[in-house]
Amino acid sequence: MPERTTTTRRLWSAAHAERAALAADLADLDGAQWELPSLCEGWSIEDVVAHLTAAASIGPARWFASVIGARFDFDLHNERRLRERLGPTPADTLAQFRGVTTSTKSAPGPVPAWLGEVIVHSEDIRRPLGIEHAYPTDATTAVARFYARGNFAVPSRTTSRGLRLEAIDGPFAAGGGPLVRGTTLALTMAMAGRGAYCDELHGPGVPILAARLGPGLLGT
Repeated sequence: MPERTTTTRRLWSAAHAERAALAADLADLDGAQWELPSLCEGWSIEDVVAHLTAAASIGPARWFASVIGARFDFDLHNERRLRERLGPTPADTLAQFRGVTTSTKSAPGPVPAWLGEVIVHSEDIRRPLGIEHAYPTDATTAVARFYARGNFAVPSRTTSRGLRLEAIDGPFAAGGGPLVRGTTLALTMAMAGRGAYCDELHGPGVPILAARLGPGLLGT
């Protein structure tokens, strides 16, 4: 089997596992918890779950039609697709999410981006709820390397430009300049624009990174 095909299957398998783990973590939430603000500004916990469902339910053709229909306003595009996947109750929203657990449908783009979508948004949900989850290091490393190489759904390359990023729990390392050290997950979340994770990072480059992120948190 070609290496690229093997890697693609491995990344999709990781995304499927993380969707299943998130669904299990959300099974017993009460109504108030579903309404809590996520780390995505303006979105509740339930909104982010619906967004994840939408992302796994739309292929390239429909994605292009939706973006064109929103006149390339990606926030409007995301909001419209999210609203389609909100159920009458949080239980219905979660059921829809469970239904796309093993989906490989996505907008155009490389698979590491969609694994990153699942991991980052899972943390957007789990952190406000106080839920801890051990993500496989190979999965977070694949996303961290992708984010360090370029800007795609988030300006991760720009955010980390001129900094040396080093993971303390795995092989990820990238860039050059003032050092920023932490777990692969914390580095990934910071590159994705989540300033809250700067508290988990160490080194002379952290103030630079934190200043770039500013007080707000970026959604994807």
